[in-house]
Formats: sequence, C-alpha cells, structure tokens
Amino acid sequence: MFEVIPSIWLIQGKCVRLKRGDFSTEEVISDNPLEIAQAFEEHGITKLHLVDLDGAVRESPKNYHILEAIAEYTSLKVDFTGGVSTDGDVIKSFEHGASTITAATVAVRFPERFAQWLISYGREKINLAADSDSKDLSIKIKGWQTKTSIQLYEHLEFFFERGLKWVKCSDISRDGVMDGPNFELYRDVVEKFPALQIMASGGVRNIDDFVKLKELGLSGVVFGRAYYEKKITLKELDKFLGQVSR
Repeated sequence: MFEVIPSIWLIQGKCVRLKRGDFSTEEVISDNPLEIAQAFEEHGITKLHLVDLDGAVRESPKNYHILEAIAEYTSLKVDFTGGVSTDGDVIKSFEHGASTITAATVAVRFPERFAQWLISYGREKINLAADSDSKDLSIKIKGWQTKTSIQLYEHLEFFFERGLKWVKCSDISRDGVMDGPNFELYRDVVEKFPALQIMASGGVRNIDDFVKLKELGLSGVVFGRAYYEKKITLKELDKFLGQVSR
C-alpha cells in the first residue's frame, strides 16, 4: 500500500507555504484550511498531514481548533505535528481528533520520552519526523530552525531498536522548491531500514515522482507546494489513487 498524503501547513490558523522551511518566505494560500481538506477528501484522499508551524517554533501546539474542525467536518485521518512535546500534548491532540501524531523536536531533546510514547500509545499512533539537510544529513528541529549534531541514520537506528514503525523523512534542501525528491537518499534509507515504513517528503514536482518513490519501496509520500501551484491536480490524484488501489 502506497499512501498519498497532502499537507496543510498552519500559521495563525491560515494555510501557508514556505521554501526550505524559511519563515521569511511565507505565503498565505488560504484563510480556510477546512475547505482545502474537504476538497482533498472529495477526491479520494483519506489521510492529511497537518503541520502546526506556530507550535513547532514554540514547542507547544497552537492550532488545535483547526485540527478539531477538520476532524469533525471530514472523515480524513489527520496526522498532527508541530510542537507535540509532552504526554499532555499527545492526549490533547487525540482528544481534538488526530488519528496519529508526528514528532521531531521531542525525539531529539527527550529521546527516552519519545521511545516511551511508542509503547504507551502504540507504534501505529506515534510517528517520527526525521528531517535533515542533504549536505551533512544532520537532523533539524523546531520547525527546521535549529540544527543538531545528530545524524539521520543514527537517529533512525536508535528509535528503530525501540519499536519505531513509521517515519517521515524530509530533505529540507528540497522542501517547497520542487527540485524533485532526493531519490538517492530514499533509496539508501530503504536499504538500511527495510522494516521501517518510510514516508518521503520534500521536492515533489508531479505524479511521476509519486511513481518513482513507490518503485523505490517507500510506504508513501507527503506533498504540498506541487498541488498548491497546480503542478498536481485533483484529477491526476484521482487517476493515481485509482491505479494504486487496484
């Protein structure tokens, strides 16, 4: 099964897009994230990646109300991320309708806490965001604003040994610029961790990129800008999803 997951990035309740995680490049796409989510649902999408950028920077979610609205007025399974740092944040995310949560910063700063979440809430409910720069594969956190000394592969190995199943892997240098996914990176990650369910993110240009990522053995793709710039249409999504489901 190859999952196709659109993303909605939130700042102050609005849907935005950035380039390479740079907040100075912020562009407001819509004042109505719910409307965008409903359009995805109408065209066969079943899962949504909802990114609380305010929460990511402040290390505490701020857009629960958007999560709650999408969960209430669609049947989408929402993967919520952005500042989820405590057990209270996890519980509150689920209470507001999240099906899963994805965390990055807490996994670096409090690795044993994140490892415990895999046990407490289940490895199907807790995802890791392993976002790195292709120049040196160092992990970045806090909405990609903070560089760490932790390397991607050691990060994945640590949590894989503690039960991790799902990981979103982003090449930050490709995000929001549509230069194409880092296929070489994803090939290496799949080879090193064949038992992990790996979601690619960053650089997607078109449906052909979906096909290549699927052929590499990834479990799915998270995309955003290509859709918002009409490089991927809802009609194309319909067709691809029909092919994947056969």
